Amino acid sequence: MRVLVTGGAGYIGSHLVDRLLELHHDVVVLDDLSTGNLANLHRALPNIRFVKDTILNPDVVDELVAGTDVVFHLAAAVGVGHIVEKPLSSLITNTKGAENVIEACVRHEARLLLASTSEIYGKSAKMPMSEDDDRVLGSTTIARWGYSTAKAIDEHLALAYAEQGLRMSIVRYFNSYGPRLDPRGYGSVVANLMRQALDGEPLTVHGDGTQTRCFTFVNDTVEGTLRAAFDPRGEGLVFNIGNDTETSINDLARMIVAMTNSTSNIQHVSYEARYGKGFEDTKRRIPDVRRATDILGFTAATPLQAGLTHTLQWWRTTHQ
Repeated sequence: MRVLVTGGAGYIGSHLVDRLLELHHDVVVLDDLSTGNLANLHRALPNIRFVKDTILNPDVVDELVAGTDVVFHLAAAVGVGHIVEKPLSSLITNTKGAENVIEACVRHEARLLLASTSEIYGKSAKMPMSEDDDRVLGSTTIARWGYSTAKAIDEHLALAYAEQGLRMSIVRYFNSYGPRLDPRGYGSVVANLMRQALDGEPLTVHGDGTQTRCFTFVNDTVEGTLRAAFDPRGEGLVFNIGNDTETSINDLARMIVAMTNSTSNIQHVSYEARYGKGFEDTKRRIPDVRRATDILGFTAATPLQAGLTHTLQWWRTTHQ
């Protein structure tokens, strides 16, 4: 198939590109390299068409989608810090950019895989979080909820077009990590903590560190994405793609210190000090994975210890 991957030079996107090539698809990548990195595609570049441009350019998006069988839309402004610091550009990218991609898929009858996020659920206290659960958000005066809102608009748009015949699926990622994480930590507590441990800096844990997340190794993230895109049973549906094993940020930090043999200590920092007054975080975030398992036959298989070991090996090879 001819496949377009927006955001294909990013951390998840580049792993997806590698797998698509292994499956012998014809791959085009669109990325503006704002957070992506061409180095992530060093193995793929001889075998793909790479276009440096933005999803905010509707003419380029339309040209690339024309004649494409499947579009994987991963391009987005990501990371809580990035969203809080640049709320306007993040909102525009995550709404107008997605609108350009979705409408091009409608015009050219391309199959769409829309990458979404566990941020969709907001601060819901219901665990585990299932795809049809209510969303619980904070005030519009708190910038972090803009990301959840923008991605929800994308989902609504895709689902509305599906009612008119668009073939599409949506995946919500839960804390993906692995090789090619940006060492600046865009959207990843694993990247931040690993960089600090290897640099001998204090590991900064926000709040009291008892908040939990479910960390998903990137190979599993990509596998779930591919199944949602290519399995006809997934059409028209939303899937949580994640590991359902809960880990506190304190425990994650301790694991990384032990694995890296770091002399760093763990330093708790208030949310306000990092993100400003009024910032809200979610205490727990656990995916209900039954739909992906029952319909797609997908289960995240990589234990956190094993995934962190692979990530650390890559990090030491690349950054030290």
